[in-house]
Amino acid sequence: MKQIRFVTAEEAVKVVKSGDRVHMSSVAVTPHLLIHALVDRGRRGELRHVRIQHIHTEGAAPYADPEFEGIFQLESFFVGGNVRKQTQAGYADYIPVFLHETQRLIREGYLKVNVAFIQVSPPDKHGFVSLGTSVDATLAAVETADTVIAIVNKNVPRAFGDAMITLDDIDIFVEDHSPLYAPPMPPISEVEYQIGHHVAALVEDGATLQMGIGAIPNAVLSMLGNHKNLGVHSEMFSDGILPLVESGVVNGKNKAIDKGKMVATFLMGSTKVYDFIDDNPMVAMMDVGYTNRVHIIAQNPKVTAINSALQVDITGQVCADSLGTRFFSGVGGQIDFLRGASLSQGGKPIIAMPSMTDKGISKIAPILTPGAGVVSTRANIHWLVTEFGAVNLYGRALQDRAKLIISIAHPSAREDLEKAAFERFGPHFHFVENGQ
Repeated sequence: MKQIRFVTAEEAVKVVKSGDRVHMSSVAVTPHLLIHALVDRGRRGELRHVRIQHIHTEGAAPYADPEFEGIFQLESFFVGGNVRKQTQAGYADYIPVFLHETQRLIREGYLKVNVAFIQVSPPDKHGFVSLGTSVDATLAAVETADTVIAIVNKNVPRAFGDAMITLDDIDIFVEDHSPLYAPPMPPISEVEYQIGHHVAALVEDGATLQMGIGAIPNAVLSMLGNHKNLGVHSEMFSDGILPLVESGVVNGKNKAIDKGKMVATFLMGSTKVYDFIDDNPMVAMMDVGYTNRVHIIAQNPKVTAINSALQVDITGQVCADSLGTRFFSGVGGQIDFLRGASLSQGGKPIIAMPSMTDKGISKIAPILTPGAGVVSTRANIHWLVTEFGAVNLYGRALQDRAKLIISIAHPSAREDLEKAAFERFGPHFHFVENGQ
């Protein structure tokens, strides 16, 4: 087995040269020790025009700050909260891409990775380490980078699937046992419980679930305790799924592929989630090119994909990445899973969101805000859910779907939406409650 020689983070990041592209592992395993060492080099004026790439990191992201303009250039695949202001101000940038294709950009050389920063579990007796909570596009970076720097951290769970790599895949080793990022779970509001109730009613026994993190997914999961034989094939999962695994509701028995296994490409949650996947053969942490590939998703029966939106217009166009011209998140895996679910036998693609923003603005609008990006087109949307109900837009003509969409808008917004529809479709458009 390859012998490990640890060096300091400061020594490790000396391999980064001006003009390099650095890929960083994501979310809970964001390599902060290496980030700090790299940023220190930038402050000392040792680097210029280093491109930094990641899907989504948690915690401080100083490399995106204005003071490093000309030193670091962030090109993220998803605009997280820690780099949102910088991206909107132009100090950082965003690469629009379907999540399943992030690895392709790396593997096929569109984005040549010079140095990969990753975190891994301690090696086992066979010389394998695990990427733990984030395989996503990081595995592609490990495979193609000129140099791979790994933080060996005992808090990184030993996850199976594509997460397992060998010591030979790593060039430089750094030791750090800082806890993984573990955010508190957000409280579930009454509106989110109502949305969860409507979504849970759509979930059938034997369904394969895809959902993200947050109050709405947790609300849905809290209402599935009487279901049977659910499976998981998702880009991620979090704490809300654990009680269903413990009770046997989630067992994967009805899955057509990866039967009995929970499949994901990254995770974020409490230490309970990280402990759960550690040495757990029920969990397969897979490359994002597998978890999010449409034809793979579609092979499982009754795929129920639950995604959210920032805004939906009365024809069913879904904006999920921007507020007007200001980028807020990213394309992510929404289309991957909406398409996969729509092609699954008995599948249900679902967009679930509150009817109003926190500022009291209707999220259902006559037209999308100018500059807003259409992540999911009118043809992609099937089920739309708010706290006021669930409507199926699949196969419905524009005027019918406008009536259905307006029927689940906030009551205070319906009159204006009806007037807009009347102006758009003509005097023969008549709205009645429940869209009938």
